[in-house]
Amino acid sequence: MRTPTISSLTLILIVILSRSSATFADKCDDFLECLKYEFHNYSSISNLVHTKTNSSFVSILRFSIHNLRFATKNTPKPQVIITPQHESQIPPLILCARKSEVQIRTRSGGHDFEGLSYVSEVPFVIVDLVNLSEITVDVEHKTAWVGSGATLGSLYYKIAEKSPILGFPAGLCPSVGVGGHFSGGGYGALTRKYGLSADHVIDARIVDVNGRILDRESMGEDLFWAIRGGGGASFGVIVAWKVQLVDVPEKVTVFTVNRQNATQIIHRWQYVAPETDRDLLIGINVNRVNATINASFFSLFLGGVDRLMSLMQEHFPELGLVREDCIETSWIKSVLHVAYLPMETPLEVLLSRIQPNNAPPSYIKIKSNYVQKPIPASGLEGVWRFFYEAEAEATAFLFLYPYGGRMAEISESATPFPHRAGNLYSFNHYISWGESEGRNSDRYISWSRRLENYMTPYVSRSPRSAYLNYRDLDIGVNNVVGDTSYSRASVWGKKYFGHNFDRLVRVKIMVDPQNFFRNEQSIPNKWKKNGRRI
Repeated sequence: MRTPTISSLTLILIVILSRSSATFADKCDDFLECLKYEFHNYSSISNLVHTKTNSSFVSILRFSIHNLRFATKNTPKPQVIITPQHESQIPPLILCARKSEVQIRTRSGGHDFEGLSYVSEVPFVIVDLVNLSEITVDVEHKTAWVGSGATLGSLYYKIAEKSPILGFPAGLCPSVGVGGHFSGGGYGALTRKYGLSADHVIDARIVDVNGRILDRESMGEDLFWAIRGGGGASFGVIVAWKVQLVDVPEKVTVFTVNRQNATQIIHRWQYVAPETDRDLLIGINVNRVNATINASFFSLFLGGVDRLMSLMQEHFPELGLVREDCIETSWIKSVLHVAYLPMETPLEVLLSRIQPNNAPPSYIKIKSNYVQKPIPASGLEGVWRFFYEAEAEATAFLFLYPYGGRMAEISESATPFPHRAGNLYSFNHYISWGESEGRNSDRYISWSRRLENYMTPYVSRSPRSAYLNYRDLDIGVNNVVGDTSYSRASVWGKKYFGHNFDRLVRVKIMVDPQNFFRNEQSIPNKWKKNGRRI
C-alpha cells in the first residue's frame, strides 16, 4: 500500500476539519431554528440571542472571562450565547439544545479557573445568567433570594442597604458570580464563625434536564443536597438561591500588616489561626517583593479593637500587632478591606462586575490543598525557594486560609463539600502572567505543577483533597467531556468531594440519566464498582 504524502495527509486533515466545522454549523442552525419554533414570539427574545454574526458576540463572550488562558484565538468558541431575562426562557433553551445535540455551558460570573463555563471541545452554547441578578432581602426573616447571575459584591451591598447588622458568609472577591460560588461551597471572611455559603442555602430554583423549574420541595432533598457544594453544572441550570442571612455586629475590626522573611511567624500562625476565637479570622497572602518574601496578614474580627488586642496579645503576640494597625468599621466596609480596596472607596464599587482595582484579566493557574498537620519551618522555607524563581516575578501568591470554628462542627456529609474537621487551613497557590507572556504559558503552569509536587508530603492524603471552586484539570487523567467512567472521574471526584462523591453519582443517575449536563469534570452518570453497575 502506498504511504500517503505530506500533502495528501494535509488534504485529509482539511477535509476532516471542514466536515467538523460544517457539523458544528448545522447543529447551530438546528438550535436556532428550534428556538424560533419554541418561542412563538421569537422577536421578543431575539435581542438575547447572540451569534457569531452579531457585533455584540465578542464583547459579551469576553466580558465575563477572567482567565486569558481561555480567551485566545485558538480557544473553542460557543456557537451561540443566550442571556435570558427570566427563568421561563430557559426551558426552551434546554429542549432545543437536546434536540440539536449541542451542549449547554452555564455562566454566572466567569471566574472559573479552567473556563468550563464558557469553553468546550464539542458544539456548545453559553447560557449567560448575567441578567438573572435580582436580589430581594427580607430583613424580618433574615433571608434573601439571589439570582444566580448576581455577584457577591452586589449581594453584600443589597444586604447592607437593608440592615447594618446582617451579613452573609461568602467570598472575598466582589466580582465573583453567585451561581458558581454557592454551588461549589463558597468560603470567605465569615467562614470560621458561620461556615460556608452553601451551609446557608435554604431553597433554590433549578431548571432540570426536562425543562421543569423546581424548588426545594419539588426537586427533593437529594438534589437539593447535591447542588450545595457538588457543582450546579452537573445537574441543571440553577437560576436563584434563597439564603439565610447571619448576624454581624455594628462594629467590626480589621487589620492588614506586612511582615518580611516571616517563616517563624507563619509557622506559629498554623497553631493559632484555626484554634482561636471563631469571631477572629487571620489569613495570609504570601508573595515576593523584590528580593524579599512578604507575608501579608489580613484579618476580620467580629467585635471591637479592645477585645481584638486582648486576643492577639494572648494567642499571637509573635505577630507584633499594635492598636494603630487596627481599624474599627462596619461589616460592609470590612468587605472592601478584605478585598484589598481602600476603605474610602464608595460602596457602589461592589455593584461592579469588573475586577477590584480595575485589574485587567490575566493568564491564571491555581491549585488548592488542605493542611492537616502544621508544616515544619523547613518545609515553608522550601516553598519560598519557588518564589525566588524567575516565573514568580510575574504574580505568584500563596493564600493560607484558616478553618476551625464552625467549620469543624459541621458534618463532612452535611453538604457535598467535605473539608471540615481535621483541616487546619487551605493552602492555595496562584500564579498569573500578562498578555506579553501568553505564548509562554507552559513555563508558568510548570512552575505551579512543580510547587504542587513539592507540597505532597505536607498536605492531606488518601485522598489529597482539593477545592471544587478552584477547579484544576490537572487532577485526574483523560479529562474528556462527559466521560462517564466512574474509575476515571473518581480520581478528581474523591479529591473534591471525599466520601460524598458516591452519593453525588447516585443523584446524577437519578436526575440526568442521559448525561446531558456535562463537562470535563462533571459528575458521571454511570457507576461501576467491583465489576457491577449500581
